[in-house]
Amino acid sequence: MDEFNRRSLLTGTVAAGGAILLGGCVTDNPAQPVAQAPTRHGRGKPAPDTVVATDFGDPQPQYSAMYGPVSGEPFPVPAVKLSTVDPAFLRRLVSYNSSEPPGTIVVDPFHHYLYHVQEGGRAMRYGVGVGRQGFGWNGVATINSKQEWPDWYPPKEMIERQPELKKVMSELQSGIGMHGGPRNPLGARAMYLWQGNKDTLYRIHGTVEPWTIGKSVSSGCIRMINQDAIDLYRSTAVGTRVVVLGSARIG
Repeated sequence: MDEFNRRSLLTGTVAAGGAILLGGCVTDNPAQPVAQAPTRHGRGKPAPDTVVATDFGDPQPQYSAMYGPVSGEPFPVPAVKLSTVDPAFLRRLVSYNSSEPPGTIVVDPFHHYLYHVQEGGRAMRYGVGVGRQGFGWNGVATINSKQEWPDWYPPKEMIERQPELKKVMSELQSGIGMHGGPRNPLGARAMYLWQGNKDTLYRIHGTVEPWTIGKSVSSGCIRMINQDAIDLYRSTAVGTRVVVLGSARIG
């Protein structure tokens, strides 16, 4: 198994700062939502029983269903205001040539895409937001665990730098943190990436800031629109192989 290559971990001092950032999974300075013109991508067909967009016809009706409110959740998952998200980063089934077996997750931080490899040379592609440190690591990990509406435990160093966080924190089972819910920065779902017995501190998770998808603005982790995080979560098992590409790779 490949080791993660992190430029931020070349020295002890920088490593500590990198771990703080990666463990945070919050936005530094989120950009304001901006309406974008629609774009089109590679051709594909919908998977059975899955609402996806393809290049066939007007995608807007499909997107409206795909990103509508989610029922059956313990907390509200409102419809996404599609005008705030670049359509290039909405869920789409695409042609994808990869040597990775079906079921593998491939993350391309440079282009802000996550690919869930499927049979027949295709992949479900999701737009993602990455951290400012997101280009400094690559390698192979596995999903060690998954959680619905996860609690968030920011490092104590982050709380020291941002004392205002104390106002929304409380004593939880595993320390000072924030209960899962609609205002939690980890969103509706989280998948935790490990290498062997070591937590990489990277997570694939939802977000309450869908307009940050396609950008590099967070303090770490790989964020998805909540509806996309829920979709990936239910089609991904613990133990799934996750490949994170370097900045020069093209997904």
